[in-house]
Amino acid sequence: MSRRLRFRGESRHKVDTKGRVSIPASFRRVLEAGDPDWTEGLNPNFVIVYGDHRRKFLECYTVQEMEAVEDRIASMKRGDPKRRILERLFSTRSVTTSVDETGRIVLSAKLREKIGITNEAYFASNVDTFQIWEPTVYEEEELAKAEEYLDELPEDFDPVQLLDEEGF
Repeated sequence: MSRRLRFRGESRHKVDTKGRVSIPASFRRVLEAGDPDWTEGLNPNFVIVYGDHRRKFLECYTVQEMEAVEDRIASMKRGDPKRRILERLFSTRSVTTSVDETGRIVLSAKLREKIGITNEAYFASNVDTFQIWEPTVYEEEELAKAEEYLDELPEDFDPVQLLDEEGF
């Protein structure tokens, strides 16, 4: 039985003037495992979702994870407003891309502009997906939210307890 690879970790990478940026090496292994068409010597594909206007990051899915989302959307009743919204967010506002032989991707000017990336990108794992942020926005918003939440917890709080709240 093979184990399922997950995205883990965070890192900051330079973005060149053409929008090329290196994907963290550990993320590349997950992208390879999550691309059913990938074999040794080929470059893995994945999907970048730039979705709704409230987001300040790009959400990146393996091919398999995106297909699972699309299957869930397809199982919804045609004409359902929720289905139309999800189709728009996950299909219309997404792009399939490939990691090149040097481990880089090209973020188009449109994607860089959407989240304000200029010369650096911040990669943050999210278990089944990973996110690409403008580093300052990530630090000021996302980390601040986490710190604020954690500051409200008792000093001896074990984060694993949060799993118990969800019925695991």
